[in-house]
Amino acid sequence: MPMVNWPAVIAAALSMFVIGGLWYSPLLFDKAWRRAGNISDADMARGNPAVIFGVAFVLTLIMAANLAFFIAGPETTLSFAIGAAVAAGFGWAALSVGVITLFERRPLSYFLINGGYLTIGFAVMGLILGLWR
Repeated sequence: MPMVNWPAVIAAALSMFVIGGLWYSPLLFDKAWRRAGNISDADMARGNPAVIFGVAFVLTLIMAANLAFFIAGPETTLSFAIGAAVAAGFGWAALSVGVITLFERRPLSYFLINGGYLTIGFAVMGLILGLWR
């Protein structure tokens, strides 16, 4: 089993979680995201925030661990770690959102906002995991 730096995995997950908090905040894309996803104030009020944020963090932690295992080889360079992370974020995660966007008949902005978050979030996770080996 490859050696993984678990504190780096936690830091990478936290970084993506923080990026998501900013990305979907009123400072950046909250209104556009809600409009594109047809998400009302009532929708936002539903559910238990502690459960939503807790589960979201666990899922983000799993994504960070998966990426860490993917780039854990001794030959991995920083540029490979970032490149692999961008490839995963854009090539798998964002484009998967693109397919879902098409079938849900959502606007292009929905794909750009969600796919952009995933691509940038994965790139930063790759940076952290690549630097902290």
